[in-house]
Amino acid sequence: MTDMRKKPRLSHPNRSTQTSVSTGSQTNATGPDDRFVEGAILHIAMKNFLTYDYAVVRPGPNLNMIVGANGTGKSSIVCAICLGLAGKTSVLSRGDKVGHYVKHGCNKGSIEIELFKSGGNVVINREIHVENNQSVWMLNGKHCNQKTVEEEVKALHIQVSNLCQFLPQEKVGEFAKMSKIELLEATEKSVGPPEMYEYHCKLKTFRTSEREMENAVKERNSYLEKSRQRNERNKHDVNRYYEKKRHLDIIELLEKKKPWVEYETSRKELEGVKKERDEAKRQLAALKRAQVPLLTKLQFTEEQRKPIETQMKAKNTAIKEASLSCKQKQDLLDRIHKEIEHIKQTLKMKQTEEDDQRKRISNAKLTIEDLKAELAKVADQPDLTPRINAVNNELRHIQVDRAKMEGEKADLRREKDNLCAELRMLERKLSDMNNMMNIKEEKLRVRHRDTHTALQWLRQNRHLFSGNVHEPIMLVINMKDHRFAKYVETHISFHDLRAFVFQRKDDREKFMVQVRDKMNLKVNSISAPAESCSRQPPSRNIESLRCFGFFTFLREMFDAPDEVMSYLCHQYKVHDVPVGNEQTKAMIRTVIEEPYLKVLYTTDERYTVRRSWYSKRINTSNTAVHPSQYLNITVDAEAKRQVEQQKKVAQLRLQDIDERLNALQKEASSLDRRDNELLSEKKNLCDLNGKKRQLQQKLSTKQERLRQMENSGIDLKKIQEETKEKIAAANSQKTSVVAALMAQMKLRAKLTMEKVYLALGSVGLMAEKTKLENDCREGMGGVRNIDQRCCHLEERKVLLTERCKSLMKRAKSMCRMQPDEALPQDLQTAFSQLPDTLDELDAMLNEERSRAECFTGLSKTVVQEYQKREQEIKQLEQEVNAKNAALTAFRQNISEAKERWLNPLKRLVEQINDKFGDFFCSMQCAGEVDLHFENEEEYDKYGISIRVKFHNSSQLHELTPFHQSGGERSVSTMLYLMALQELNRCPFRVVDEINQGMDPVNERRVFDIVVHTACKETTSQYFFITPKLLNNLEYAQEMTVLCVHNGARMLPPNQWDEEAFTRRCLRRKAQT
Repeated sequence: MTDMRKKPRLSHPNRSTQTSVSTGSQTNATGPDDRFVEGAILHIAMKNFLTYDYAVVRPGPNLNMIVGANGTGKSSIVCAICLGLAGKTSVLSRGDKVGHYVKHGCNKGSIEIELFKSGGNVVINREIHVENNQSVWMLNGKHCNQKTVEEEVKALHIQVSNLCQFLPQEKVGEFAKMSKIELLEATEKSVGPPEMYEYHCKLKTFRTSEREMENAVKERNSYLEKSRQRNERNKHDVNRYYEKKRHLDIIELLEKKKPWVEYETSRKELEGVKKERDEAKRQLAALKRAQVPLLTKLQFTEEQRKPIETQMKAKNTAIKEASLSCKQKQDLLDRIHKEIEHIKQTLKMKQTEEDDQRKRISNAKLTIEDLKAELAKVADQPDLTPRINAVNNELRHIQVDRAKMEGEKADLRREKDNLCAELRMLERKLSDMNNMMNIKEEKLRVRHRDTHTALQWLRQNRHLFSGNVHEPIMLVINMKDHRFAKYVETHISFHDLRAFVFQRKDDREKFMVQVRDKMNLKVNSISAPAESCSRQPPSRNIESLRCFGFFTFLREMFDAPDEVMSYLCHQYKVHDVPVGNEQTKAMIRTVIEEPYLKVLYTTDERYTVRRSWYSKRINTSNTAVHPSQYLNITVDAEAKRQVEQQKKVAQLRLQDIDERLNALQKEASSLDRRDNELLSEKKNLCDLNGKKRQLQQKLSTKQERLRQMENSGIDLKKIQEETKEKIAAANSQKTSVVAALMAQMKLRAKLTMEKVYLALGSVGLMAEKTKLENDCREGMGGVRNIDQRCCHLEERKVLLTERCKSLMKRAKSMCRMQPDEALPQDLQTAFSQLPDTLDELDAMLNEERSRAECFTGLSKTVVQEYQKREQEIKQLEQEVNAKNAALTAFRQNISEAKERWLNPLKRLVEQINDKFGDFFCSMQCAGEVDLHFENEEEYDKYGISIRVKFHNSSQLHELTPFHQSGGERSVSTMLYLMALQELNRCPFRVVDEINQGMDPVNERRVFDIVVHTACKETTSQYFFITPKLLNNLEYAQEMTVLCVHNGARMLPPNQWDEEAFTRRCLRRKAQT
């Protein structure tokens, strides 16, 4: 630095570290504030803000270079500028709550920023309170709200949310990610005239309105064209409607004439019927006179035939009586034949019965002889009663043993039923526990399907591995209390929660080859430490931490297999992470001072404590503990183990009972066999003991039966004699019946012959009668025909008379005439032009109706709609013309607004392109900035395209987050901001550590450009933050260097002598 002059600075020492901001400035002939632009920062005061206890920064009007090592507090100044000017915490991407920016251990902090303004400087003060995360705002010493501050900042054209003006360290990478549209809007806001962005927004709105108007015009034009087309189509229908009406008029006239023609036709027909009726009456009288002789002769023949018919009826009655008598005699004869056959059959049955009786007597005698022989044998056997008694006693003992055995079996069965019920209950408990595991597995499948697929493969192929292989950690971890699941799930990343754990590394490699390489699944796997860490003790006993509210370590909150627990202890130190309660949260400032505590949990938050290796300064960050999603489903492992043990014990007892029941069953089977043997023996003994008595009873019974059969013999000779007598009596009766039958048959034959003679006489008379009847019938048929014809003609005359009256009435009615009125002359004239016969009228009427029916789907409403639509078309034409005129006028307004926006924008982009190209050319590179658009009318699609080239062999490529390297993106971003700097609309720009990715050559070139550009009198204030500088850089007198120092052994700020430090540096330089 050349000719550095010290400026006053206020600072208070920190308790553990010292922070200093030294300020260098340039000498100028003008006043101190003459070179500041409207809205430039004059000073920044920070109290209890991030790393500062109290510090005041006084930047210069041009380039301000803030230099310091990492962690000294450079970016804290950037944060102070953003938050002090009502910026959002999201711009900084450091913390979502403003209270996080207050220095650790303090209840509140404050920022004060003074901005240059020609009418009087603006002083903004923001006081941040940690407890409620609220801010108190003051503007020029008066309390106000944040909205007032935002409006004041906006009036000075300060935009801390615009990356073209304010580029914090965390947002450097996002500049290249900005779309062309976003870059254009940021550039307009940053360097364009105030009205440029407003015109752009208006044009977007105008374009939307223009589209709506165009759509409205298109819609009305479309509707108008459709109406015209519809009317054009309906015009033909209207013509057809009138054509149909002409045919309908002719049909009406034909229908009016038709009744008159029908009346005239009916009248003529009536006259002819009258003449025909009179002729029929004369013919009927002549026919009736010719029929009288035939009727007299027919009556005489009928009188001769009646006595013969009477005699024939008497003969028929006598023949029937003789036939009935013959039938009765024949029936009696049949009964006598049957009676003789029955007598013979009875004799045969008696003979057969006599033979059977002799056979039974012979068999009975043989049976008696056998029984006597068997009885003689049985009489020699000893007494069997003692043996029977002994068998009975043994059977009673067996019954007693069996009863005892049945009681024991009943007890065992009851015990077995109880055990089965207990086993079912235990299985239900195990099933419920397993269902909880299934729920966890389903959550894994929904969240990461590849891991679930790999899990299914592992379960089917577990035999392929030689060591222990554990399913994903989230499935094998079992929380002892589901309330604590949120801590474990927050502490262990989901990447590891879904990981498979392997005891052996070769098993892990085999698994990954299969599921990742062959099955193409994205899974995670880990190997457990070679030496188990699952029992590793914590660095401090939990009892020593209870005073802070800690009650356990994470490891004690869950169970897991040894390999899984070993990995979690090794990787996540779950054995050394304490968990506290609300007391811990209340004492958090004291707790984080404790050594060995790196990660800890309170009721709802996680705290991470980091200690600087150099200054031993403590940095903490806290995040909220979110509710658990996977591990809150818990199964008590000890309870599950006890249930499984109880199940095994119950199964063993059940097996023992089954064995005892089988043994008892075998004993019962043995007793049953012995019981059956004894019963069989007893039966045989009883049979032997009662056999003699049974033989004696059978012998006496058989002898008595033999005596009865011998005494009940049949006298066969007597029966044969009685049979002969019965047959003789029956034959005698049969002879008398046959004689009577013959007499009746002769009488019936005689009566039949007499009837035949009478029938021949009756047939002759009947033939003569039939001939006379036919002659009379022929004559009477003619009479009836003529009589019917007369009646028919009379009825027809009456009908025709009525029809003529009806047709006359109908004809006058259709012509709308009075009953006594004559046919008008106009109708007579019209009727004279139409046919005069009904056939011709009907033919013409059918033809006209057919023609009229061809015009289907027509009605009067078609004509009405056609006329109505004609009126609508006229109105639509007027409306469309008005809309087109309005659209033309609106487009003219858009064109004017476009000229006011696009022409300045093109000039602005050309200026940026010139500066940007010059900067790149000075670096032996190439760069272009142009206005990008696809359609001039799509104002929301306009954007700025940046294209750069860093090598002679390559082409210009668009600046993207992917094509260029990090250093190339940083250079491009910096030079674009410098191109904007010379246009000088915004009061200041901030760029934080953008040179980190640059190589030394590009960094030196960019630095020269920044110094040359930002130190011009026409440019605005510029803040350039960097942790390092290259040697032998070119500096300008107009720039200000702000050095930020921080360290445990640094002098307090009030003891710092900048002039003495400069003198020592110059002496050292002169000596070397």
